[in-house]
Amino acid sequence: MKDYWEETEQKKVSKKKIVMISIIAMIVIAIVAAIVVYYNNEQVREWTDKNIFKKEVTQDNVNSIELNESQSSNIYAFNKYIGVLNKNQFTIYNNTGNEEKKLEVQVSTPVFNSANRFLVIAEKKGKKLYLITGKDITWETEVEGNISQVHVNKNGYVAVVITDTSYKTIITMYNPEGKEMFKTYLSSTRTADVAISNDNKYLAIAEVDTSGTIIQSNIKIISIEKASSDPTNSLENTYQSESGKLITNIKYQDKGRLVCMYTDGIYIIENDQDTILMDNKDKKIIFQSIELTNCAIEIEEKSSGLFTADSIVNIINIENKATKEYTVDSIAKEIYTYDNIIALNLGTEIEFMNTDGWLVKRYIANQEITNIVVSDNIAGIIYRDRIEIINL
Repeated sequence: MKDYWEETEQKKVSKKKIVMISIIAMIVIAIVAAIVVYYNNEQVREWTDKNIFKKEVTQDNVNSIELNESQSSNIYAFNKYIGVLNKNQFTIYNNTGNEEKKLEVQVSTPVFNSANRFLVIAEKKGKKLYLITGKDITWETEVEGNISQVHVNKNGYVAVVITDTSYKTIITMYNPEGKEMFKTYLSSTRTADVAISNDNKYLAIAEVDTSGTIIQSNIKIISIEKASSDPTNSLENTYQSESGKLITNIKYQDKGRLVCMYTDGIYIIENDQDTILMDNKDKKIIFQSIELTNCAIEIEEKSSGLFTADSIVNIINIENKATKEYTVDSIAKEIYTYDNIIALNLGTEIEFMNTDGWLVKRYIANQEITNIVVSDNIAGIIYRDRIEIINL
């Protein structure tokens, strides 16, 4: 009798296991099927993004920061904050629009640059320079000459481009504590851009020589360690472009890769070799950017009808050279890029996508959008009387 009940109980347990395994298997199959459909069916993806993932937001249902219309404000997004500079007060707001902190910054016409939790603010064509870490001023200083550009890397090292001295250009480097490390002097060329490597070993200088009949662009690589003790013998390498090519931007990526943007394409310097990543030849390129993490993008305009055109966003991975494509059925008016975020201004709509080629957020406005600020966590849509906050 005892054996009979044990056998019956075992059968019940076995049936329960089978039912449970069957249910789990069906759930897994349903999830996999849903993922496959989401990835491969554009209409399903659109509906899911809007109704399930709530990726679409409108002007009427986001937090905002109020602005005084009678005052001119300079606005910048960094880390997870939006900063508003007005009358020497830099006010920091969080992603709900609440004020976090006010800083005294003696700057009226700012030039900004940020990386990681660091933000550098300087007076354009002035002398004042500040490094903010998180929400606090780490250091401030004054330079001799006029500041034209600033750059900070993800570890807080700062490079400042100074003009209007006895030299054509001076580049000054500071460590994260604000100590001046060295100066580099350019006697006859202007600086298009500067970049500091992620490992703090190198300073890259993109320079343009316009003294001749044909423009000449060069990239100089300075050893920061050598320059700290002997600036005159710190040049590691010089990369000279073809005559007539104009360099506009450079950015260091991981493993010492230096991405360089020219007016005719995007190149990469890696292992002392200069190779092309994106060529503008035979394409109608309307925008390009290298201000991303380990990626570069180009936006190509392609006709989709008699009077219509699409914007094709090509995203290339710097490391493996893989390309991903994102298509928008209208022409982009402006682009904004930071870290892993790409923002396309389509007029009354902003599409925020990531460097994997997926929609992060879509913002729909009731009026024309003319200016936005973007970081990797937050974006601000700027109107005359307010800043609409988009959490990314």
